[in-house]
Amino acid sequence: MSETGDSARRFAPGLGLWVFTLSLLPLLLGLGVWQLERAGQKQALEQQMQERRQAPALPLNQLDHSRPANWQQLALRGHFDRQRIWLLDNRTRDGAAGVEVLQAFRADNGQWLLINRGWTAWPDRREAIHISTPSGDQQLLVEALPDPDSGFRLGDAGASTQGWPRLITRINLNELRQQGGVQLAEWRARLIEPGSNAALRLDWPALPMSSSRHTGYAVQWFCLAGALLILFVWAGLWPESRGNNNNDEHD
Repeated sequence: MSETGDSARRFAPGLGLWVFTLSLLPLLLGLGVWQLERAGQKQALEQQMQERRQAPALPLNQLDHSRPANWQQLALRGHFDRQRIWLLDNRTRDGAAGVEVLQAFRADNGQWLLINRGWTAWPDRREAIHISTPSGDQQLLVEALPDPDSGFRLGDAGASTQGWPRLITRINLNELRQQGGVQLAEWRARLIEPGSNAALRLDWPALPMSSSRHTGYAVQWFCLAGALLILFVWAGLWPESRGNNNNDEHD
C-alpha cells in the first residue's frame, strides 16, 4: 500500500500541462518586468518634474532662443496676440465639457510662443465662446512642456472651425504656424500661476499613470505567475485514478 501511495503521488505533469505552463509563465513574468521598467521610467520623470518645479524660474532671455528643458519654469514678459487663439477641444473638468485655451504670445525678445492659459467651460456649442485677452505687457510664470510624442499624446491638429478663435482637436505646431501665420517656437508652455491676469482654470491633470500604479500592476503579474506555478505543482502531484487503488485493494 505504501508503494502504491508513493507512486500515486509522484510528480508527473502531462505534456499538455508542461506546454501550457511554459507558454504562459514567461509571458506573465515578462509583463511584470515591463511594468517595473515603466514604473522606473515614470518615477524618474516624476522626480525630474519635481526638481525643475522647485528650481527658480529662468528668464527667457537666458535661453538665447534655445529650447528649455521639459518642465523648466520660465519667467516671460510680453503680450498676447488677441486674434491667434486656439481652443483645444474635448477637455473636461469635474465632468463638465470645455476647452483649453492656447494663445500666441509675443515675448519681449521677439519670440512667438504658444501658451496654454488653462481650461474654460463651453457646455453649449450652439453659443459662441468669448475669450478675453489681458491687454498690455504681461509677466507670466510658465512651465515648458514636452513634445506631444514624448509624454502627452496630442497628435496632429485638426481645425474643425475657421476664423478665430479656432477650434482644434489635437496639437501640431507646424499646422498651427500655418494657421496663425507666425513662426511659433518649437516648444510650448502652460501657465502655472493661478493669480495671473491671463490665467483661466489651471488645475492641470496629473500624469496618465503614476509610478506606484505601474508597480501595483507588476505585483499583480508576478502574483499570477506564482499562482500558475502553484497550480502546476499541484496538478502534477494529483493522485492517479482511483481505479488503480481499487484494483490494489482487490489484489
